[in-house]
Amino acid sequence: MKYSPHDYQKYVTDFILNHPVAAVFLDMGLGKTAITLSAIFELCLDSFEVRKVLVIAPLRVARDTWSDEIRKWDHLRGLTYSVAVGTEAERKAALMQKVSVYLINRENIQWLIEESGLPFDYDMVVIDELSSFKSYQAKRFRSLLKVRPTVKRIVGLTGTPSSNGLMDLWAEFRILDLGKRLGRFITHYRNAYFVPDKRNGQVVFSYKPREGAEEEIYSAISDITISMKAVDHLKMPECVMNEVKVTLSEKERKTYDTMKADLVVSLGDEEIDAGNAAALANKLSQMANGAVYGEDKRVFPIHDRKLDALEDLIEAANGKPVLVAYWFKHDLERIQKRFKVREIKTSRDIADWNSGNIPVAVIHPASAGHGLNLQAGGSTLVWFGLTWSLELYQQTNARLWRQGQKSETVVIHHIIAENTIDERIMNALCRKDKTQSALIDAVKANLEVTI
Repeated sequence: MKYSPHDYQKYVTDFILNHPVAAVFLDMGLGKTAITLSAIFELCLDSFEVRKVLVIAPLRVARDTWSDEIRKWDHLRGLTYSVAVGTEAERKAALMQKVSVYLINRENIQWLIEESGLPFDYDMVVIDELSSFKSYQAKRFRSLLKVRPTVKRIVGLTGTPSSNGLMDLWAEFRILDLGKRLGRFITHYRNAYFVPDKRNGQVVFSYKPREGAEEEIYSAISDITISMKAVDHLKMPECVMNEVKVTLSEKERKTYDTMKADLVVSLGDEEIDAGNAAALANKLSQMANGAVYGEDKRVFPIHDRKLDALEDLIEAANGKPVLVAYWFKHDLERIQKRFKVREIKTSRDIADWNSGNIPVAVIHPASAGHGLNLQAGGSTLVWFGLTWSLELYQQTNARLWRQGQKSETVVIHHIIAENTIDERIMNALCRKDKTQSALIDAVKANLEVTI
């Protein structure tokens, strides 16, 4: 297929070419894979500045999306690649091939660097979903940081750079610029830009940005960071957000409130208990969805309110395909028992969905939130159960609300149990989005001036 890039796509490709260290914050649907591959092609096969490129991505994105894009575009013809996923033997065989681009899933980056026995001789690294490296305590972060000084060029791609607040940015930029802009140590970053928030005596549980810190952080990273929103550059379909409220009965409400107040509730012959605040939040989320796990993963039904609401939404779609996002395994089991659905897991599932052959599909945000193109298969998404993760929430929404969506309107329904933790989660997602939007706006590229 002929590649006819938009002006913004040319701009971002040039930005990558001109910045050996580049943080590219592109909204979902702007084509960051094709943009980056265009830069890789020029660096590898035109200017010969780069010999070997390692692309680190979520599993399905590494396995399917990048290779599909290389094969798709005419201007990338001649760019060779190898997909290093699967068994250890399959990964090693792929990494030993003589190609320009090596694609590996992020879960195997520690194996590659510390266990594979293969030399880490890549002169360019692309991290697709830079937010995957937001934890400085994670093994993948520490492993990549060891070899980072040997890499001449690095690109970090994401649409959600600060999904849980500004504290996420330190690890991401430590990997990119080795601490030049936000400091080499998390303690220095924290002391420079944050003040204690929640604490108990001398023990600090969380931090909040001090006055003026946001602007200072954005200014510090602006020289290597480019940001764009899809709505500024594409004719995006209208996105309608809808909340579908369900009400628990008096008996169901009493069960929920008892767990909330006492951290324990009796269901049948078993007591369901939560040992701490995190466990309580998890139990309450399950109960809001309609069931809860007991000992040995036994499932105790609480109500069918969300299943009834989902049935109404599927019926109202009047035959149009519906994509349902679930969170807990018992959500999926109860949905499968009530409806004829198919879970999106494999490449065949994706193809069948985009061909319109799956009337009702289910998807888990953690396994399919990044990089999957599902916009051809439908325009209705239903959140059966919510997630606290803004990153997974936004990325899942972007599977349908993105460039290439044929419908003029994408509808995203949220089934929310009234007066439950669902409402708190929804509010938290909205609050986090304000911080992230501020970051995106602060480093947003102004094409009218620069082109």
